[in-house]
Amino acid sequence: MYPLIKPLLFKLDAEKSHHLAFKFAHQALRMGLLPNFSEPAQAHQCMGLTFPNRVGLAAGLDKNGEHIDVLARLGFGFIEIGTITPRPQLGNPKPRLFRLPEAQAIINRMGFNNQGVDALISNVKQAKFTQNGGILGINIGKNADTPMENAVSDYLICLSKVYAHASYVTVNISSPNTKNLRDLQSQDALDDLLKQLKQSQLQLADTHQKYVPMTLKIAPDVDDEQLNIIAELLKSHRIDGVIATNTTLDKTAVTHLKHGNETGGLSGMPVRNAATQVIQKLSTALAGALPIIGVGGIGNADDALEKINAGANLIQVYSGLIYQGPALVSECVRAFKRV
Repeated sequence: MYPLIKPLLFKLDAEKSHHLAFKFAHQALRMGLLPNFSEPAQAHQCMGLTFPNRVGLAAGLDKNGEHIDVLARLGFGFIEIGTITPRPQLGNPKPRLFRLPEAQAIINRMGFNNQGVDALISNVKQAKFTQNGGILGINIGKNADTPMENAVSDYLICLSKVYAHASYVTVNISSPNTKNLRDLQSQDALDDLLKQLKQSQLQLADTHQKYVPMTLKIAPDVDDEQLNIIAELLKSHRIDGVIATNTTLDKTAVTHLKHGNETGGLSGMPVRNAATQVIQKLSTALAGALPIIGVGGIGNADDALEKINAGANLIQVYSGLIYQGPALVSECVRAFKRV
């Protein structure tokens, strides 16, 4: 049905169509009319977790964990929600989400708009997906008005609150839409952040008698020197995984298109090669010390396999889902069964 619905959704403002699509999906779920797109697949072990399949949803589509059970019907092996912050915030002024159909791309400057960590936890507790053992990642960040010198505190607050409710936790330091956030990728700042988060993770594991893996999400715009530093810090602090990559600030491929010069992070097909190159370099630098979750420009099964061949253990989709619909998840799951 998605090919029939898509032209109607694409006539609306991107953010409005996002909310409308979920409104109809929830109604269909309540009426028992929402299909289950799950495909039989071989389970995959990663970070001490058993993933039903290797195809996940990237953070950003469901910031508050309001749509977990709807998304679970699409056949994902895991779902990542967020980015969440300690306190609710509105995010950046609208419009802040733009489609670039000619490039199968999206530019967003959402700015971590969310209802706050407590609201997310309430939603997670009500989700049947988590009650039934579904693998749920929770992506955490900092509030926009928290000074950078206090950024670590925001991450520690979120980690402490979501720990008991997450299958794994992702630390997002790579969004381009919160001022100076990417400064946390610098060596000294990242060293301190990972040190404190790891200490908290181990304390929480002792408190809850449950070890919850922690991943770091990085940008595609890091140079080779930065990437090697990040890899060494991930290993030295025994971080459980890395997600490569977030959106890019490089809009060279889309500047000639409508909305191509909008401020924000670019995702979709134009970031595919950059993300794959980061995965390849990370894979070499990490030498198997921790797994990589590949994301960026996955629009079909070949793109998904490209990420795996580059060194990723799992993949996530987002923009490709907007352009291709639920069939993309099934296509990727089937492709992984053949390798």
